[in-house]
Amino acid sequence: MENRRFVRIKPGVHASRGKIIVDVKTPAIDCLVVDSSAGGACLELNPGVVPPKRFELFFGGVKKKCRVAWTHGRRIGVAF
Repeated sequence: MENRRFVRIKPGVHASRGKIIVDVKTPAIDCLVVDSSAGGACLELNPGVVPPKRFELFFGGVKKKCRVAWTHGRRIGVAF
């Protein structure tokens, strides 16, 4: 059993679409929200996309300030 601080919630059969917002001058980066919790989320990015260390994530009608906690291939873990 995994020892997690918060319960992970999968958005359903398909991953939920999200946007990584860096600033008003930079175009938003599309991503998939694989799962999320009260403390963070797992995102999947398109190949070759390198996210900044800090950004805002917009998904499900909500914006959250994030920092990258880990990366593994196309997936990144973010903390809110």
